[in-house]
Formats: sequence, C-alpha cells, structure tokens
Amino acid sequence: MPQRLVYWNGDFIPESEARVSIFDFGVMYGDMMFEMTRTFNHKPFRLRHHLERLYNSLAYGQIDCGLTIDQMEAATLATLEKNIPALDGADCQIMHDVTRGAIPSYDGIVKEGLSPVVSINVWPLIRHTGGMASKYHEGAHFVYTQQRSVPARYIDPKAKSRTRLFYRLAELEAARLDPAASALLTDEHGFITEGTGNNFFMVRDGEILTPKPHDILRGVSRGACMDFAQQLGISVNEADIDPYDVREADEAWFTSTTICMIPITKVHFHPVGDGVPGPIYKKLIDAWSNEVGLDIPAQASDYAERAKTWKP
Repeated sequence: MPQRLVYWNGDFIPESEARVSIFDFGVMYGDMMFEMTRTFNHKPFRLRHHLERLYNSLAYGQIDCGLTIDQMEAATLATLEKNIPALDGADCQIMHDVTRGAIPSYDGIVKEGLSPVVSINVWPLIRHTGGMASKYHEGAHFVYTQQRSVPARYIDPKAKSRTRLFYRLAELEAARLDPAASALLTDEHGFITEGTGNNFFMVRDGEILTPKPHDILRGVSRGACMDFAQQLGISVNEADIDPYDVREADEAWFTSTTICMIPITKVHFHPVGDGVPGPIYKKLIDAWSNEVGLDIPAQASDYAERAKTWKP
C-alpha cells in the first residue's frame, strides 16, 4: 500500500515526517486555525464552504497563510489526488492546519522559520465513521456538562481554532457521567449551544429547532442539514433552546463532518421521544445519501467491519 503524503508549505512529504516544532505558536499557544472536510466517492463535500470558513478563521486570528483561497483549493485537490492510491478505496477526511509559525524568540532553529505552516493531510474514515456505525440505528446519548461554552466576546467559537481546551474538559466530564455519552454544552444563560465539534438539532411538533448561531461553530454539516430540510419543505427555526425544551422533543440528532448526522435517542439519561431514530431524521439522512450518491449509514457499517482488521 502506498504511503500517505502531506502537503507541507508547498511540498509533499510522507505523513510520518510531518512534524510541527515545539517552538511553534500552534504548540505553545494553540494558535492554529484548522478545517476538516470529508469525501464521498473520493469527491470533497462542500469543500468551498469549508475553505471559506477557514479563511474567515484566519482573518479572525490575523494569520496570513500566504495562499489565496483558490490556491488552497488547488493544493487540497492535488493532495487528495496524490493520496487516492493510499486510501484502499475508502473515503477520507481532509484536514487543513495553519499555524502562525515559530515564536520569534526561537527564530533560526525552526526549519520553517517565522512563516505560517500550512499543512493538508488525509485520513481514511474507516475508524472515525466505522466507530459510529451502530449509532445510526441505535442513536447516541448526550449529557449536559458543567463546563460551558466560551462566549463569543472572549474567543469567538465561529472561528475554528485549536484553542479548544473547554471542549476536552466537557468530554472528560461527560465520560465520567456515562463512558458512552457525548457532551452537550450550554451558554452562560443555560441555553444549549453545541456539542464538542458537532451541532444540535431537535424536532417538536413537526418543526426543526437548532440553537441560534451566536456562541457556536456554524458547522458546514449544520448548514447542509438545514438545506436538505428546506428542500423537503420542513420548517427550521434557530432558537434559544434550554434543557426543559429537550424534554418535550419528539426526536433529535447531531451533525458533524465525518458522520454527517446521527440521531440522539437519549439526553441526560432520559429518552428523546420514543427513544428511537425519528421520521424526520430518516428523511434527512436519506436526502443526504441521495445527494452524495451512497448510503451513509451503510458505508459506516461497512467501515466498522473493515476496522476490525484495518492497519493504518
């Protein structure tokens, strides 16, 4: 099997050689913007949407990566093309990472110098998506955590940065409550914001509700889900949602790049609706599957089987 290659400031190097210096702002400060896209049948899904968000994040972080968005898109497609033989037929995630470069005090000992480091890598979705396969049918459990979202007035979550300690603390707290649960964050007023790298949706009386886009990452998959709902004539309302509202939900799900959308059948140890994936979720995941030309839950099940023997 050919080895995977990483785009690294204009060159292509083996994945095993892609290393950021310990003196890089990304390591010392978490000062790194990133983006993740996925493919379907080896074609990136909404790549331009992801790149536009990346460049908005870079502008927020005041990082000039040295590439135009068109150049970044071309580099992304070239990276994907070079790696297709190494993917063993699997779809992949495409990760963009842009650091500010080395801290000036260490200039002269870091190979890349003080310039930003732009990297693009791919990773087969066999473990990521395969590991979630059963949840497409059984649903996921989300729990509320005492760790809350960081308000946009401090660090804006709409910029996708590696400064995400609060996500990790929420995940650790959720695991203490239930090792199989995921974290569902709230803001300082108690309204639901997002999960740790995913967006929340619920249905009540035939209407889809999702948190207002203030203190959340405005997910590309979130936008896709809302687009599919519009195409199906299902109303979507961005609203203040509190835990009490979720008790009255008929169904719920979350969206994220690698898995698209997965039902939530239990929130903080209470069933959502009937405790099984609901009809609106099923309509939307079918619409998504039709859009990309493959059965998304079936692909996850296939990857779950492959993961048993797959060696990265």
